[in-house]
Amino acid sequence: DYGIFYEFIPMETFNGLDSKEVIQLSEVALGVNYALVISTNAGLWRYIIGDTIEFTSVLPYRFKITGRTKHYINVFGEEVIVDNVERAIAEASKRTQALIREYHVAPVFMNEDQKGVHEWVIEFVKHPDDLIRFQLVLDENLREINSDYDAKRTNNMALMPPIIHVLSTGTFEEWMRQRGKLGGQNKVPRLSNDRNYLEQLLQTNEENKAACGN
Repeated sequence: DYGIFYEFIPMETFNGLDSKEVIQLSEVALGVNYALVISTNAGLWRYIIGDTIEFTSVLPYRFKITGRTKHYINVFGEEVIVDNVERAIAEASKRTQALIREYHVAPVFMNEDQKGVHEWVIEFVKHPDDLIRFQLVLDENLREINSDYDAKRTNNMALMPPIIHVLSTGTFEEWMRQRGKLGGQNKVPRLSNDRNYLEQLLQTNEENKAACGN
């Protein structure tokens, strides 16, 4: 009734507008992560809005926002999205009395000498009472939430346990300032399928520690 046509692209096959699998509203399934595409009679044509959604009901249609099309990790077939890590890190924080200011996750790629790893950089408001336990709970919950991640973690088949770096206070703010992204309209990217942001954050952290004499 509002002149809007919706299309949905499963994120497991997402390749922008070149994606081979595109479905209509009547074909969506529960529990699947989709990129949302809209066209309008005002002239907007097949616009990917950038949000990913998951339907929680089809009668009537209801969905929740799960992340962004650019923010995910699927280097090893684990299909990790923002919603997954938000839930896992919230549980790890709850069980270790931690408070998170900001975080980012990126892959460590496989080579001849090592398997893949998810590498986390986290800035805490309140540090966990046990960082090792925080790491274990985070990994366990992500495995419970995401069956693809769990499959890659089973017997360390493709993914080793996550690596966590604790960043000094102010690292994320300084990194966003350096990128010209400081301000309420800009958010820290939570996930990346490459290591560009993570390497920048680690470098900024070292610069901050050097400036403070640590």
